[in-house]
Amino acid sequence: MKKIITTTLALGFLVIGAGQQTITMAKDKLRDKIKGGWAGQTIGVTFGGPYEFRFDGTFIQDYQPLLWYDGYLKKTMLNDPGLYDDLYMDLSFVDVFEKYGLQAPVDSFANAFAHAGYMLWHANQSARYNILNGIKAPESGNWINNPHADDIDYEIESDYAGLMSPGMPNTASAISDKIGHIMNYGDGWYGGVYIGAMYTQAFISDNINDIVRDALKTIPEQSKYYQCIHDVIQWHEKFPDDWKRTWFEIQCKWSSDTGCPDGIFTPFDIDAKLNSAYVVLALLYGKGDFGKSLEIAARAGQDADCNPSSVGGILGALLGYDKIPAYWKMGLKEAEDIDFKYTTTSLNKVYGIGLKHAIQNIQANGGHVTGDQVTILIQQPTVVRLEQSFPGLFPVARKSVENGNIKELSFSFEGTGFVLTGEAQKKEKDDKDYVFEAALYIDGQLVETAKLPTSFTTRRNELFWKYQLPNNKHTVTIRVLNPDDHYMLTAEDYIVFSDRLAEKKNN
Repeated sequence: MKKIITTTLALGFLVIGAGQQTITMAKDKLRDKIKGGWAGQTIGVTFGGPYEFRFDGTFIQDYQPLLWYDGYLKKTMLNDPGLYDDLYMDLSFVDVFEKYGLQAPVDSFANAFAHAGYMLWHANQSARYNILNGIKAPESGNWINNPHADDIDYEIESDYAGLMSPGMPNTASAISDKIGHIMNYGDGWYGGVYIGAMYTQAFISDNINDIVRDALKTIPEQSKYYQCIHDVIQWHEKFPDDWKRTWFEIQCKWSSDTGCPDGIFTPFDIDAKLNSAYVVLALLYGKGDFGKSLEIAARAGQDADCNPSSVGGILGALLGYDKIPAYWKMGLKEAEDIDFKYTTTSLNKVYGIGLKHAIQNIQANGGHVTGDQVTILIQQPTVVRLEQSFPGLFPVARKSVENGNIKELSFSFEGTGFVLTGEAQKKEKDDKDYVFEAALYIDGQLVETAKLPTSFTTRRNELFWKYQLPNNKHTVTIRVLNPDDHYMLTAEDYIVFSDRLAEKKNN
C-alpha cells in the first residue's frame, strides 16, 4: 500500500501523496461563494449597462458619475432583458446540465441556444445561424465559418464553467473546450478558458494577483491572448498606482481588431483579448475592492457591461455573497426571484442548481462530501492546446458598395479574402419574415448558396465571406435567387484581406 502523507496548509489545504492537494470547506461556504459569483455578475452587468460600447477607444472620465441606486437592478431586469445576454446564455448551459447531466453531448448545448427566443450578437449569432443551417460544433465556431471567432462571446458566458468547478481549472477548461467551441475559436475561446479558470481559483485563494497569474497558466504562451494578459500584469507591476497608464499601454499595443467585421478600421472593439485585458486591469488595480474594481472595469470602456460582469462574478466568488458590500446589493433581494427573460431561471433558482452541479463535479473529479463538509481535490492549472483564428490575414481595405436593394452585385478586389456586410430587411415592419436565397460566385465559380433571413433571431451577421484565397485579383458576384418586392437585401461595404500589411504611401 502506498503511504499517504498529509500536511495542513493555509486555507485548509492538505497535501496528499505526490503533490496532490485538497481543500475542505463547509457546504454553506461553498454555497455562499457560488451565490456570490452569480449575484456579482448580475450586479456588474447592470452597473455597466448604460456605458456599453459608448466609450470606444477612450475611458470614462473621473468627473462623470456612474449610475447606481436602490431598485435599479429590478427595473433593469424587467425593462432591458437584452442586456443580460451573458446571463441567459450561461443559464441555457446550466439548464442543459440540469436536464442531461455532466456528460451532456455538445449538440444539446448548441441546440439549446440556437433554438432559444432571445437575442444574440457577434460570435453567438453567427454560431446560431451555422447550427440552424447544418454547420455543427465545433465547426460552428471556427473562424473559417464564423468571422466573429475572436469576439468576446464565450468569455462573457463561461462563468458557469468556473462556478461548477471550484478549485478545478482543468475541469473547467474541459467543459469550455466542448461548449466554447460552439461559438468561438482561438483567442475568443481562450477568453472563456481564462475567465473560467479565474473563477475556479477564486474558491481557493483570496489573493487577486495569484488568481490572475495562476489562471493564465491554462493559456498557451505562444498565443496573442497570453501575451496580452501577460503584458497587463507586467504593466501593473511597472505602474502599480496608475490604472490609466496601463490602460493607455493596452491601447497602444492591443487595440487593433483584425477579425470582427464591425471592429475593422473603427474604434469599436469587441475582441476577447482587449476586453479580457480590461477585466484583468480592474481586478489588479481594484485590489479586491468590489466597488472600485467594478468602476475601473466600466470606466475602461468598450464592452463596459460585460467586463464589470466578469469582474463582479470573480470577486463575488472570492468574497462570497454575504461579503459583497451592502451598497452593491441594494434591491438585489427584489430581483432574485425574477426569471431572466427567455428563461425559467431566476438567481434564487441558479444559486441552488449551481451548488448541486458544483458538488456533482467535485465528486466526479476525486473530491467528496462528508456531512456538511465538502472536500475538493485541487488541480494545478495545465495549458490548453494552441489555436489561432485568422492566421496570416491582414485587413487592408474597406470599401462601400452603396447598394440598397440587391438583385445582383459584383465587385473586384486584390487579396486573400473578403467579408461583405449587409442585411436582409422587411420593407414593412408588420410583414411576415422572409428568407432570401443568394448565390456567391468567386471568379465565376459557384462557392456557396446561402439563406439570408429577415428575422433578427435567425439572421446571418454578414452576407458572405471567404478567406484563404490565392493572393491575386478576384471578382465576387452575388445573385439573389428569390427576390421579392416586399423585402430587400442591402449591402453596405466589403472588407479586403491580404497575407501582408498594406504598404504605407507617403504623399
